[in-house]
Amino acid sequence: MDKETVSTTPSGHPVERTVMSVLVAISLSHLLNDTIQSLIPAIYPLVKESFHLSFAQIGLITFAFQMTASILQPVVGFYTDRKPKPYSLATGMTITLAGLVLLSVAGSYWLLLVAVSLVGLGSAIFHPEASRIAHLASGGRHGFAQSLFQVGGNAGSSFGPLLAALIVTQYGQSNVLWFSLLALVAIFILFKVGGWYQAHLYELKARPRPAHHHRKPLSRRTVFVSLGILVALIFSKYFYLVSLTSYYTFYLIDKFHVSVAGAQIYLFIFLFSVAAGTFIGGPLGDHFGRKYVIWVSILGVAPFTLVLPHVGLFCTVGLSVFIGLILASAFSAILVYAQELVPGKVGMIAGLFFGLAFGMAGIGSAVLGKLADYTSIDFVFQVCAFLPLIGLLTGFLPNLEGSRKRSIAA
Repeated sequence: MDKETVSTTPSGHPVERTVMSVLVAISLSHLLNDTIQSLIPAIYPLVKESFHLSFAQIGLITFAFQMTASILQPVVGFYTDRKPKPYSLATGMTITLAGLVLLSVAGSYWLLLVAVSLVGLGSAIFHPEASRIAHLASGGRHGFAQSLFQVGGNAGSSFGPLLAALIVTQYGQSNVLWFSLLALVAIFILFKVGGWYQAHLYELKARPRPAHHHRKPLSRRTVFVSLGILVALIFSKYFYLVSLTSYYTFYLIDKFHVSVAGAQIYLFIFLFSVAAGTFIGGPLGDHFGRKYVIWVSILGVAPFTLVLPHVGLFCTVGLSVFIGLILASAFSAILVYAQELVPGKVGMIAGLFFGLAFGMAGIGSAVLGKLADYTSIDFVFQVCAFLPLIGLLTGFLPNLEGSRKRSIAA
């Protein structure tokens, strides 16, 4: 890792610059982490058949994974804000490795739930500290750093279904064990990142508190209302995303009669577009303002989601690409916006919003699975199409970048 990340002025104050080696390492580890995690929904068609599961039981698998991750992430973030744990990242990945091994040999539905819960626990430990390291290494380019960190995760999420189609779907559940090699590589990288983090912990104390572009402090009521709006936007984004990540393959198989392997390829295309959209959102937020990126990415996707349930296979795949690109750009902007609302609580806010993302996805998967059992997968997609309209709430958010833009214009 780059040891010369901070030079000093004669007065002894640190001079920040972006540490790309650390950001790339943490993004790569995020890619490996989420490649492993994405195996869970990718093998749903396989385990549904082999264990004779209902859609509700499929939803509960996602619920067990997502809720384990979501409940613990804010707690981990709050604790590590006070007591940073540089090597907790490698520890979390080791727990994920244990869950992966169990997933490859699980012979019952209940063991599947335990396995995915272990993967969720590893995720809960990984995300808050990894987000803090991205913040520390950003050199003030917080949106770019979070996007680079996030794009690794989204790229990993897109690779999982593709690898599952090539390996697990073709050769069976036990071949999930091959992905333990990815976990071992991630453990090595995260151990090295932990060493850099431990060597630079002094910056957390030495770094002056940001001035937030000389804006006036927001009232407590405004902060809480804004956080509530962001929570509603997270609900909109992740309830819709989980309809695709968990049930897109079933939708394609049921409506267009594609093969399981073919459906996994189409899921890969969608998830790859999510990865691309994630990388775009952060830098755009740094340049134009995070509120505007949030506005466009949530509400702007509504025309595409409303049309998707009523078109053929080719248009469905094409629309899913636009949906992934636009909708995915929101999360980095939402996260950095929330961190600016509550300065000095980087880990807690990261844990809270990553936890909300996982929690909303878990609840959404269980609810939508139950709805699919009672109605149909097609009906689920028709209902979820209206969720992006919640993006209208973005208009009530304060413009945190307004003062900065005025000063630049002057």
